[in-house]
Amino acid sequence: MATGRHVKRVGTLVAGGLLVLVGLVLLVLPGPGLLLVFAGLVVLAREFPGLNRYVVPVRARALQAAEESVSSPLRLAGSVLAVLGLLAAGVAWGTVPQLPFSGWSAGSGLILAAFLLAGLLVWSHRRVAARRAGK
Repeated sequence: MATGRHVKRVGTLVAGGLLVLVGLVLLVLPGPGLLLVFAGLVVLAREFPGLNRYVVPVRARALQAAEESVSSPLRLAGSVLAVLGLLAAGVAWGTVPQLPFSGWSAGSGLILAAFLLAGLLVWSHRRVAARRAGK
């Protein structure tokens, strides 16, 4: 019985830790960094209640950053260009063997990041549009 609890705790630690680490990397790269940090904190807070105090402030800042990414046509265009750049880089890394770390393992990761970013942009745009319509 105790072994199952330990396995669950380690799984939670690994999943939450990976989300936080990838989110931290995406703070400097194009991507939804703060949203992934938030998701990681939510996962980790299930097993480590002391982290709950960070969840609300990170959530507020993550939602604010998501809305800022689509707040003006120029920012939206930049975000769409980032999605297209990630897609192009993913295809390039998957098909051009001369690139460092080339292969579909790296390329598919970039393509997945592009789809994730595109989905978050659509979500953010709808959220901002609904807020504006409600005013």
